[in-house]
Amino acid sequence: MMHLFDNHNHSQFSFDGKRSSVEECANAALSQGLSGMAFTDHCDFFVPAMKASYENLVPEVFDVPAQQEEIDRVQALIDNGGGNLKLLKGIEIGMHEDHHDDIRRTLAENSFDQVIASVHYLDGIDPFYGGYYEDKDWKLAYGHYLETIHTEMTWLRDFDIMGHFDYVVRYAPYPEACIRYRDFSDILDEMFRFIIHEGKALEINTKSYQEHKGRPVTLDTDVLIRYRELGGEIVSLGSDSHDPSRVGYGFSRFAGLLKSLGFRWTAHYEKRKLVQLPL
Repeated sequence: MMHLFDNHNHSQFSFDGKRSSVEECANAALSQGLSGMAFTDHCDFFVPAMKASYENLVPEVFDVPAQQEEIDRVQALIDNGGGNLKLLKGIEIGMHEDHHDDIRRTLAENSFDQVIASVHYLDGIDPFYGGYYEDKDWKLAYGHYLETIHTEMTWLRDFDIMGHFDYVVRYAPYPEACIRYRDFSDILDEMFRFIIHEGKALEINTKSYQEHKGRPVTLDTDVLIRYRELGGEIVSLGSDSHDPSRVGYGFSRFAGLLKSLGFRWTAHYEKRKLVQLPL
């Protein structure tokens, strides 16, 4: 797995990463032969009321200096032990229309290697708990999610990686378990043209393609083919791990898929600058 970076990992500093320490995840990445990994802990200023009452946590933010100090400590352990793994300092910023000022302030006041822009909550609901899908057919539910990502990322602009565009499919109750290009070509083209123009990365989030309650989600290769047709070359792999056993999940498979479709590189960011490594 030389030259592969896992660009989407959560550590003990994320609200849902208690099983996932920086050091344990780094050791998992070393054991897999990864070249690097980024800790992109959660930062969501909006949390749906039901989830907030359940978790007793509003907002879902993390201690940035503490996270970065721990990454530095673990990097020193790796370097002193002769290991070859680059650890990156990141954030997964949860985009939401009611918290633009908070998002801007957080990104302005801190320095990161890379910023993932994601949507976790919309219409005041967390899709993980299922309520988002009520009174919607699959096409409306998926399309509205894609449109929300597009609206929010074109507002934000200050990010590096567009996170998990098909997150909404993971927990859906429908038999349609895929964002198919043919079903959402117009909005996907808009999204792709924007990130290509802005020099952002499209994320393949491998967590989405695990089974969830016996229901496998699939990645439509036509999505990647169209992205490349439009001129897209910047692709980021992220496991979205919340425990060490998931670090690098499925990377050999998806790196092979990218190569078979004509992609030459995988991407990560260091100090917000694009780095591409050959597949």
